[in-house]
Amino acid sequence: MIKYSLKNVFTTFMLITMVVAFSNSAFAEDWSKLSKKKQTTLGLYMTSTQAYDYMMKNMDKALFIDVRTPSELNYLGAASVMDANVPTDTMDASAWDDKKNRYKRRHNENFVADIDARLKEKGLKKTDTVILMCRSGKRSAKAVNVLAKHGYTNVYSVVDGYEGDKVKKGKNKGKRMKNGWKNAGLPWTYSMDKDMMYFVR
Repeated sequence: MIKYSLKNVFTTFMLITMVVAFSNSAFAEDWSKLSKKKQTTLGLYMTSTQAYDYMMKNMDKALFIDVRTPSELNYLGAASVMDANVPTDTMDASAWDDKKNRYKRRHNENFVADIDARLKEKGLKKTDTVILMCRSGKRSAKAVNVLAKHGYTNVYSVVDGYEGDKVKKGKNKGKRMKNGWKNAGLPWTYSMDKDMMYFVR
């Protein structure tokens, strides 16, 4: 009777451990609820917290890229664990977007080549893990799709991004305070490493 009880306790403990481990994995979320603009052809996603945890355990086995514009990093800071900034777009100060009330963005024609170069620097292949982060998960999703078309097979989009999603109700409506790297209290800095930054050609 005692052996049977101990066996049951051990089995229950193992099941709880497995459930907790699974719930903490990048695959435990219900990603089907993501907005279409955040979905990717590869279907691989992480939250900012999951991305940080992953990089802390796999720093040498993954490439973590911030795809925001250099000016965004310059004024808003960047994740302390990123490998580099390779923007999908750059700001075009010579053109104005009347619909969005901001400067237009110009597509970075060198995006794939620059990712290829950063991957090679770390001694990684297109089958290794690449994590992309933007402001809130939309540009990173587009970037995943671009890399997928060029043979990358294991690219994750950080769904809540660096600044997070906008609050939809209450006194903070419209502010990016819902989630995201900074709102999660993950390490970030205003002090940039020149070798990680992107210089527009």
